[in-house]
Amino acid sequence: MEVDFLLIGQGLAGTVLSHRLLQNGCSVHLLDDPDPKSSSRVAAGLYNPVTGRKMVKTWEADTLFAEIEPFYSSLEELLGISCLYRIPIYRPFLNIEEQNEWMGNSSRPEFLSYLESIYTESQFDRVNDPFGGVLLNRSGYLDIKSMLNGYANWLREREMLTNKVYDENKLRLVEGGGVEYEGINARAVVYTNGMAAKESAYFSWLPFTPVRGEILTLNMDFQTNEIVNRGVFVIQLPSGHFKVGSTYDNIDLTSGGTEKGKLEILDKLANLINLSGNSLVKHEWGIRPATPDRKPFLGRHPVHRQIYVFNGFGAKGVSQTPYFSDEMQKLLTLGKEPQKAVNINRFFKYI
Repeated sequence: MEVDFLLIGQGLAGTVLSHRLLQNGCSVHLLDDPDPKSSSRVAAGLYNPVTGRKMVKTWEADTLFAEIEPFYSSLEELLGISCLYRIPIYRPFLNIEEQNEWMGNSSRPEFLSYLESIYTESQFDRVNDPFGGVLLNRSGYLDIKSMLNGYANWLREREMLTNKVYDENKLRLVEGGGVEYEGINARAVVYTNGMAAKESAYFSWLPFTPVRGEILTLNMDFQTNEIVNRGVFVIQLPSGHFKVGSTYDNIDLTSGGTEKGKLEILDKLANLINLSGNSLVKHEWGIRPATPDRKPFLGRHPVHRQIYVFNGFGAKGVSQTPYFSDEMQKLLTLGKEPQKAVNINRFFKYI
């Protein structure tokens, strides 16, 4: 088999990059061993222009968010499925000072395209928002698992996906350029396999800072047309159930779904929404491939020029991969280096 690029991993990064490459006329083949605990298959898929405790505009929001909906819409059209849900996000204010700050933000040009409304009094009977809150647009969530499954089926039908554990010892670097792996010949190989890339002999030096996250699916007596997000996010699914999460643990990476994590989420939920009760439907967990500076890893291996990485998106994969997949395909096809903030050459000192 002859292809332009061999991608290792069909999680969110591998799916998005391969679709981008196909859009630009390249041929691809993906190797993937689906892990039900991979962060891609567990994540809620939230994309949010204002994040963190301080409610700040997310890094490079104007650039990144321009790509999100057009890109995923093209995947929906390709697969004949619905997986992108455009839903406003409501973030309650914690105090009058925060309310005043956002009243000021409402007149700042950099926030205008993301602000639907600002409220100075409670808008929901059941939400703890005595100071009101900000309603954000250009937000929502991606049903990542449905997208990954639909894309995997599409790839299999075209013999572009092999579901098999990747054995790096079988990768052969071809003299003069290119790689060969079990009969697949490619111009280059790209590691899009999340935390598994840390085990690679080629990228073990990259400073991944993995984070274990837990998320709950609940049945509860609440209805909303918005995503409510403060301390935890609350997303009502088409099924009527709710995704609620998530935790962030960069110390204990082995415990899976824990009672401590579940109680932490439920406690924060109780502080956000007044419920008469809820019942647990599912408790999931995964390891996010985060980085020390919260910027992804894009680039070419400093010695082996046919080996690349597209990885490290952490909790921002849904919002970051569409734009940065374009930067990555330009590196792969044109040799144009990604911007300094995401280029792996910023970590060459660790080799």
